[in-house]
Amino acid sequence: MHLKTSDIYKANSLVSASYRLSVQEQRILLACISQVNVQGGEEVTDDKMYSVKVTDIERMTENSSKNMYLEIKNAALSLFERQLTLNSWPNGNGSRKVLVTRWVQSIEYDEKNGQVNLRFSKDITPYLTNLSSQYTKYSLKDVSKLSSAHAVRIFELMMQWKSTNKVTYSVEDLRSILLLKDEYSKISDFKKRVLQIANEQINAHTPYKLTIDQKKSGRKVTHFIFTFGLKDEDKPKKIKKNPTKSDLKDPKFLSKHGRVGEKEPDVIRRLKEQFNI
Repeated sequence: MHLKTSDIYKANSLVSASYRLSVQEQRILLACISQVNVQGGEEVTDDKMYSVKVTDIERMTENSSKNMYLEIKNAALSLFERQLTLNSWPNGNGSRKVLVTRWVQSIEYDEKNGQVNLRFSKDITPYLTNLSSQYTKYSLKDVSKLSSAHAVRIFELMMQWKSTNKVTYSVEDLRSILLLKDEYSKISDFKKRVLQIANEQINAHTPYKLTIDQKKSGRKVTHFIFTFGLKDEDKPKKIKKNPTKSDLKDPKFLSKHGRVGEKEPDVIRRLKEQFNI
């Protein structure tokens, strides 16, 4: 199994489902999801067993420790107890009643071979296969070095909107998706313990650069705006000739030469300094 080059496919409704997993539980789950041959037309059934070795996780994260076997074993056992709440069918096939289900129906831990085996639950399989529309795709290696469980979830939410490179979530929706309940009830704690850590890790360990802005209603923060793009796209764009003052008033010019997360005043300020305008 070559985890570093495997792709993750999830129905959008699964990406935005309400659930909470530890980072090790997510690594086990994502390593198994990456083995589903979506492009090859494989149909996932609740009979098929998927396996991941502890050494695979170590290679994936480029990290190993004497406690890794125990961590993966405990994560595998706790994964069996985890549930999630879904609000819509895959492929956007109309609305549905709220579904509360489990990720897996069985877990085996082969201590001799340091290997975890699992079967996905019957309810989950449609969200991993036969995805004709409204699905999210990204590479497993993109999240392999993220150590924050919230960072993995926020990265997935980003990838769901990769076509626009921007998405806005209300504070309430984010808290529901991340299943935070009463944790970090103060917005300052939520920003520091969840968003800031996720932002830093995504920018440091993935191919993307993320900028998070907030939106207020009066004095209350109500929404967070995620703006992101590939880091390669953030490299300074070549400008054939020195921009003029007229160029700095042209929205198309500013959009073309802006960097990820920059607003028009930021682009203007940077170009003025760069070209002594």
